[in-house]
Amino acid sequence: MGTPLFAVHILDKIIQAKYDVVGVVTAPDKPAGRGKKLNQSAVKEFALRKNIPVLQPTNLKSEEFQEQLQELQPNVCVVVAFRMLPKKVWSFPKYGTFNLHASLLPDYRGAAPINWAIINGETKTGVTTFFIDEAIDTGNIILQAETPITATDTAGSLHDKLMEQGANLVTKTLQLIEDETPKTHPQKQENPQKTAYKLTPENTKINWDNNVSTIHNFVRGLAPYPVAYTFLHINEEKLRTKIHAVSPVKEPHNHTPGTLIVDHKTLKVYARDGYLLIEEIQLPGKRKMKTTDLLNGFSFSEKSYMS
Repeated sequence: MGTPLFAVHILDKIIQAKYDVVGVVTAPDKPAGRGKKLNQSAVKEFALRKNIPVLQPTNLKSEEFQEQLQELQPNVCVVVAFRMLPKKVWSFPKYGTFNLHASLLPDYRGAAPINWAIINGETKTGVTTFFIDEAIDTGNIILQAETPITATDTAGSLHDKLMEQGANLVTKTLQLIEDETPKTHPQKQENPQKTAYKLTPENTKINWDNNVSTIHNFVRGLAPYPVAYTFLHINEEKLRTKIHAVSPVKEPHNHTPGTLIVDHKTLKVYARDGYLLIEEIQLPGKRKMKTTDLLNGFSFSEKSYMS
């Protein structure tokens, strides 16, 4: 059960490990683009290429979906980046239902664990398999594997590392279940907990009052998706601008946070304890570009700033 590209790699590894995948459950097709053409999930596209039956329930509690599951007769379900399941679904298989989560649980339960680990300046994270229960990401842990977060990692690079590590952990977990030897342990009750909140326009906007390392982590943690943004003020215009990459420079100054200093080759935005060199930027309606390319043909006013 899964939807995005992250789940595709895990499904592929399960197939390579010679497990019999009797079906795939994924999100319904969604209209996208100007023509509102129906888009299939990455998992559905992959499953169809492998001739695996695909279920796309809109209601996971429906009798129709329950009947479809029973027809497939799975003896274990693997969940990777999917929706919260009703008890009728996760308790149905003989050997249970387990989830792969891209963090070292109980840290970073929730929708965006990869992003928040980098945003919060963590130096390590990992992947966890656990048996699903009534709450979100709280079930008994089966296996965990740790990986370092480097100073140059983005959410994209960390995603790829955890995707590979997660695929290996899932096949190891399946082997334990096959051998009937999975030893689980309950999650520790952390206080306060580190939470992987859903990413929204409210929590993906850059706060230039922060220090440079905090902003650097914030930009890395949101690249390449959904991308940190700010408002660029030029004369009377207020442009919602995406910031894809920055380099932090810590130095004392007297500038107001958000102050913009532009020369022929660099774009500096001042923060609390230094400035950020903007390396990659995207103006509304434009493609992502290197700052040097932007400065070749874009004019800033003397009173330009970011907020």
